Amino acid sequence: MEFTSTTGEQQYAACVRAADDLLVGLDFDGTLAPIVEDPEQAHIHPDAPEVLVDLAEQVGAVAVVTGRPARQALALGGLEEVGNAVGDHGRELFVLGQYGNERWTSTDRRVISPAPPRGLATFTSTLPRLLHRAEAGDAWIEEKGLAVAVHTRRLDDADAAYERLLPLLTDAAKSHDLDVEPGRSVIEVRAHGMHKGAAVRRLVEELGARAVVFGGDDLGDIEAFREVERLRADGMPGLLVCSDSEEESALAELADVVVSGPDGVLALLRELASDIASARA
Repeated sequence: MEFTSTTGEQQYAACVRAADDLLVGLDFDGTLAPIVEDPEQAHIHPDAPEVLVDLAEQVGAVAVVTGRPARQALALGGLEEVGNAVGDHGRELFVLGQYGNERWTSTDRRVISPAPPRGLATFTSTLPRLLHRAEAGDAWIEEKGLAVAVHTRRLDDADAAYERLLPLLTDAAKSHDLDVEPGRSVIEVRAHGMHKGAAVRRLVEELGARAVVFGGDDLGDIEAFREVERLRADGMPGLLVCSDSEEESALAELADVVVSGPDGVLALLRELASDIASARA
């Protein structure tokens, strides 16, 4: 493992020492599942379930924190089955969907979700007109219940369409008191005020965690990285892991360790679980 920050090795060692109270938070797309053209086919890496179960045996809790609806992440990741196995070790798996607006746990086993934000339905009804204005009429609109995402990946010139759409959708979202979350060839519009950083903070407080590892790959993970930085400033050990890609480099500049996609993430998690087990031996 090669650390890319000056304190990465120190933070990693501190997380190993605090394993019993360590929260490991992980994004889904690009971190546990490869990025694909059709998001509905973004199945979890085949090795991920076994790695997550082995990791859960060694740490306080594991959480998947994703912009996807929780039910979608559960299905694409086989995470209910993972939760069953995690429960056998006396641990708990959390799935926080839609940036923390939805919650599922392997103990409760039901998705808890608020009502859709005001203004979202009206905003969604304007999308066809906005796509037409941006010459991106064939962009895919994904309605998530609590959010709506516009995907440009399938378009002939995805980057150009994205650049035309982003200011239009941002202005329209603001007029409906909604937030815009740019990502890899996707622009998501959702409720104001909830993001992955807030989700991580709430979970740390709920669990009484004394250390945090967070792994992500895209702009939607920046708030989670910032929250871990704030926790570290208060003295809590925290490790930031970037699942790197050619499409997005912002997280790499903030990370303590940069790995190559889901394969690299899983290799790091295996090493973390092994080092914790060795430290206990």
